[in-house]
Amino acid sequence: MNLNLKAQLNNTFDAIVVGSGISGGWAAKELTQKGLRVLMLERGRDLQHITGYDTALKAPWEFAHRDRTILPKDNPAPDFRVLGYNEQNGHFVFDNRNAPYKEIHPFLWYRPDTLGGKSIMWGRQSYRFSEMDFEANARDGYGTDWPIRYKDLAPWYSYVEPFAGISGNKEGLAQLPDGEFLPPMDLNCVEEHVRGKLKTKMNRVMTIGRTANLSKANPIHTSVGRAPCQYRNQCARGCPYGGYFSSLSATLPAARKTDRLTVRTDSIVSEVLFDEKKGKATGVRVIDSKTNQTTEYYARIIFLNASAMATNFILLNSVSGRFPNGFGNDSGTLGKYIMDHHFQVGANAQADGLGFDDKYYYGRRANGIYIPRYRNIGTDKRTYLRGFGYQGGASRSGWQRLIAEASSVEGNFGAALKERATQPGPWTMGIMGFGECLPYEDNTITLNHNRPDKWGLPTIIFDVKFRENEERMRQDMMNDAAEMLEASGLKNITTYDNHSIPGLAVHETGGVRMGRDPITSMLNAHNQLWAAKNVFVTDGASFASVACQNPSLTFMALTARAANFAVSELKRQNL
Repeated sequence: MNLNLKAQLNNTFDAIVVGSGISGGWAAKELTQKGLRVLMLERGRDLQHITGYDTALKAPWEFAHRDRTILPKDNPAPDFRVLGYNEQNGHFVFDNRNAPYKEIHPFLWYRPDTLGGKSIMWGRQSYRFSEMDFEANARDGYGTDWPIRYKDLAPWYSYVEPFAGISGNKEGLAQLPDGEFLPPMDLNCVEEHVRGKLKTKMNRVMTIGRTANLSKANPIHTSVGRAPCQYRNQCARGCPYGGYFSSLSATLPAARKTDRLTVRTDSIVSEVLFDEKKGKATGVRVIDSKTNQTTEYYARIIFLNASAMATNFILLNSVSGRFPNGFGNDSGTLGKYIMDHHFQVGANAQADGLGFDDKYYYGRRANGIYIPRYRNIGTDKRTYLRGFGYQGGASRSGWQRLIAEASSVEGNFGAALKERATQPGPWTMGIMGFGECLPYEDNTITLNHNRPDKWGLPTIIFDVKFRENEERMRQDMMNDAAEMLEASGLKNITTYDNHSIPGLAVHETGGVRMGRDPITSMLNAHNQLWAAKNVFVTDGASFASVACQNPSLTFMALTARAANFAVSELKRQNL
């Protein structure tokens, strides 16, 4: 008995954080800095900042397959597909063969398998949600009303932005609130031209992307070892310079400085433990991914930040007499209202005859342009609800353009080929839309107990699809893109719709949504489970709607806000 008590004491912390990605890293930072002893549990392998990014400094010719997308020889099966496999960062990605999932409709689940999660490979675009976004569900009746408004989260956006390091330009738009920005990266000459034309001809704004790349390293960044962005545009490989925000470069170093953080990798959280007498969660059950050994860890508060779909899985798999349908699922909404952005639709064009043939740009800017939402705002009314924004940019093709031509163009060899290779190709510009998906009750994930994973746990069944509203929106996303490029004087415009499936944008959200009452939602205004107040969910699972902006900055703000509330409630002995 004494041995058991000692073991439990060794496995007891003030707080447990499940997941080490963007929101998990922020939870660890905030809770440790406020005095709590925190255990962070990560199902993936350990990854050391700086030394762990094996491909970060490799030249193209050092990759055996020149970084072509490949599949392992022993498994060409389609269920391995996770944005393909590539030599730059494929070693960061989870092997789906170990936990295959079922798709009622096509769904792509992008799962990292390292400490730091998606913060190692994310796109870094960082935009605030607006008042319009937080009001959307209440306004048009889809989903449940967010229990917060922009004014509730604005101070927390302002809190996380300086530490994360968001570079950008202030535009004064209600639908895309300004933030605490580092100096903006520069638009190139063609982008500046298009920005001016869109403003004067169409009264639309095009701005430089708001990205979590340090255009300038302030003391708050250098104090944890970060340096400015080197304009290498190799972010997906991991950045040894700390030029972009990740858990490994920013929040975890800050948390470790407190000496209150314990990190355990290769730790699969299978369920949340619940004490029915106390009406509280007591801890989590963990499976060691290498040994299959099961261990229980205990804490006064638990933050679930495993990523939206994984957090849904943990709660769905946490069943008891009190929660037969999943932990905290009194509302019956757990695993429902799954969302993602739909994209891969837009237009491309050439910037011929605009006087930029003698212009080029310096470096490889790890960023593009952003055109904020303008549809269904004010007097603009469409045949669909919500809206979309655009990302993209202008560039000049280099010598690579000659590869395909070398064998097909007469005289394109020898000295002639070398001479052509010294000249840059034409300027081109492309813009691609990112549209909002409505929260649909029957966009769901459920558990498949008939197909266990490598560790004996159930796997996930995705039943998620885009609907008529999204398809109508895509027509505008494509046609408007062409219209804007044409208005800017660009030529040879081509449109495209390469179709989009949920999960592909890697902005999946929902399933454990916030709301105003426990009858229709899982979480209250402080990201607490209504049914277990010492459990907090602050990753994408908590979203009541997804807006059309990239969601990661909102993960950060919600997490910092919830952590502050949780610690204050602990001090009041309310948890």
